[in-house]
Amino acid sequence: MISERECPILTVSQITQYIKAMFSSDVLVQSISVRGEISNLVERGGHIYLTLKDDGAVLKGVIFKSSVQRIKFRPENSMKVVAHGRISVYEPSGQYQLYIDMLEPEGVGALAMAYEQLKKKLEAEGLFSPERKTPIPKIPKTVGVITSSAGAAVRDIINILSRRFPVAKMILYPTLVQGDNAPKELCEALEYFNREKSVDVIIIGRGGGSLEDLWAFNDEKLARAVSASEIPVISAVGHESDFTICDFVADLRAPTPSAAAELAVPDAFELSSRISALSSRLKTGLSNKLSRSKKELEALTSRRIMRDPQMLLDDKNMRLSHLGDILETAYSRIVSDKKASFKEKISRLDALSPLAVLSRGYSLTFDGRGEIVKRVSDVSAGDNITLRVQDGAVDATVHAVRKESYGK
Repeated sequence: MISERECPILTVSQITQYIKAMFSSDVLVQSISVRGEISNLVERGGHIYLTLKDDGAVLKGVIFKSSVQRIKFRPENSMKVVAHGRISVYEPSGQYQLYIDMLEPEGVGALAMAYEQLKKKLEAEGLFSPERKTPIPKIPKTVGVITSSAGAAVRDIINILSRRFPVAKMILYPTLVQGDNAPKELCEALEYFNREKSVDVIIIGRGGGSLEDLWAFNDEKLARAVSASEIPVISAVGHESDFTICDFVADLRAPTPSAAAELAVPDAFELSSRISALSSRLKTGLSNKLSRSKKELEALTSRRIMRDPQMLLDDKNMRLSHLGDILETAYSRIVSDKKASFKEKISRLDALSPLAVLSRGYSLTFDGRGEIVKRVSDVSAGDNITLRVQDGAVDATVHAVRKESYGK
């Protein structure tokens, strides 16, 4: 039997609390970084539960909602990471685990990882497709600018717009371009311009900086707002070598804010020169056209027909008379042919007429009902009959009927 003097007897809770206290008193495990591969990742209630593993062991881990919001990229299974946090015991299950407050992809920065993840996601949705792009207006009346009012970018844009195309109006919507609140303000600016319909094209951007400085322009909500804008958007973030998600979803990407201003409006001097050149070409074209038309008119008026219109009438009268002769000849021939055809048909009808048979000495016999007598059985002795001959009719009475055979 175990004696309390030899070995203290503790409850499960007591021993778990003791082990937890040991972890809490160990400075090493209270701020520790652990390298491993993510597996069994589950998101629940805004928290992330996962397992870190290597070839020899596994370690349970949890990232609470407050810490999840600070992670720039999206953790995924099989991703190799470096996790920072503290080791402690979760008393209800008696398991020790890593409470993670910071997570970085191994070998690449969190921002770079987040950038690639979002780029891949939006590209798969078709937000980068050229078919979604809206053409930039060639001669905008008003240009909307979304950037910091204190940065060099806005000064560059103002200078170039006023120099290239001073007739265009510019409306500045000042926003933060860096920090956690910047994406929200940038989205609000886009919503404002689309709601008010006060500009023809929008320039959104800022000057150069580090990846962290430009990160507001890699925000997913801002990317979707730029893509959904009914007003064409020119993205001008950083320097020529800097690319942000905003650049990919915008209707046009400019390497710098200054270049964006140049792309947004035409050069007034160049436009004026083009108009002058076109005007000159138009005048020359009209002059040449008038000259050719004048020569054609002179050629027409120099013809004899224009000097003596009666000649044209005489020619037409002769032509009309000739056509009349041809028509009369054709009409006579048609009438003659029709007469001959008609006579032929009359002759054929006469040959087939019963009257022609009567003229050769034959007669037709009709009974009292006026029907032709064809057989001796059609009449009887005493019936009244009529004999039709060439020049009239003979009424008679049947005296007798006899049947005879002919041609046999």
